[in-house]
Amino acid sequence: MNKVLYYILLALWYALSLLPLRVHYVFSDILFLLVYHVFGYRKALVRRHLAESFPEMSDEERQKTERGFYHWLCDYFVETIKMLTISKKNLMRRMTFKGTDTVNEIVNSGQSVALYLGHYCNWEWITSLPLWFSEKAQCGQIYHPLENAVVDRLFLRLRQRLGALCIPMAETLRRLAYFRKIGKPVIIGYISDQVPFWNNIHHWLEFLNHDTPVLTGTERLVRGAGHAVFYVDIHRPRRGYYEAELKLIARDPKQTKDYELTDAYFRMLEQTIRHDPKCYLWTHNRWKRTHEEFNLRYDPATGRVSLEPLEEIIKRKEGENQET
Repeated sequence: MNKVLYYILLALWYALSLLPLRVHYVFSDILFLLVYHVFGYRKALVRRHLAESFPEMSDEERQKTERGFYHWLCDYFVETIKMLTISKKNLMRRMTFKGTDTVNEIVNSGQSVALYLGHYCNWEWITSLPLWFSEKAQCGQIYHPLENAVVDRLFLRLRQRLGALCIPMAETLRRLAYFRKIGKPVIIGYISDQVPFWNNIHHWLEFLNHDTPVLTGTERLVRGAGHAVFYVDIHRPRRGYYEAELKLIARDPKQTKDYELTDAYFRMLEQTIRHDPKCYLWTHNRWKRTHEEFNLRYDPATGRVSLEPLEEIIKRKEGENQET
């Protein structure tokens, strides 16, 4: 049944994708009216995030950013549909990259490259990277497999259509070791602004006016592998067009200190977001894990973080305090 459903959805997606982008944007405008005005999709969460992240903004500025965000989100949706059939020439005109010469020079020397990305602008279109880089390198991106097998298969087809390899997060080390063994450099994208699990929190930093727990796995991986590290700074000059500049963070990451790469990435990501806040994924509950709750869950004696329900942890700690 999954196989039948996959081909039905693929056929529908393919047929929709054949429509010109200008038609897609008409659909996007209609979708905006439904998502923003009718259903109010996660509007309270978006407003809270914008108010906390930009306290210096006036109410009018935040409302303008909010509406702009939902317009962009609907554009992202239809642009992702179009990604299935858009021509290479058209995509290279709409999704451009600067700084590719430096990356190609590093790759041609035999060194692999890591690209830090965020949920900003259209990260699906960044899978067009193989069109811009030396064939000597294997381009790819680390991804977390979706729970729905049919949808996961559809997105794998989409993201690997132009030659970029999707590497499941759990297989990252094994895949990178394989490419190193055969002597093929890689250019790998890491979207590293997700919320870490409680037992995977090792570092906190100030990000968009929030005390934020961050993923540090990318830093540990690239430092160990010795990959040159770049930040992908993306801007949206106008509807349907994106410009990405590849900015070098460290040519030799092994010479950096703990969390130096992670801190640099989030500083640069925040600068990008502040330049045009509407193109960031504000509907994601990025700050649901607080430092206060982490301190309740963390046991300094064992160095472990409890995954019990918070109510049980509080009840147990109150009992321990009464005994003391």
